[in-house]
Amino acid sequence: MPAPLTDEEIDRLARRRAGAKLGWYIHAAVYLAVNLFLFAISEHGWGARRWTWFPALGWGLGLALHGISVFVLGAGAGLRERLVQRERERLLRERRGP
Repeated sequence: MPAPLTDEEIDRLARRRAGAKLGWYIHAAVYLAVNLFLFAISEHGWGARRWTWFPALGWGLGLALHGISVFVLGAGAGLRERLVQRERERLLRERRGP
């Protein structure tokens, strides 16, 4: 079991996690604004074919991967913490030897 975090370490970790989440929210807001603008352009001129779904899908995939990295695999997420703990235990066993 890892040593308890100090108040300073907790504050630093909380700020880093909050910053990562805020970065994703900003990314999502920009994605929405830009894609709404592109949709409006496509509806009022510039070609008869719908082309806005190409950038929406490509960028949407990037936004989804960003969200997964922040909310699922990010620091403090349960999956990441379990994997780190398993790796720590494996390295300690290797260091001790057979």
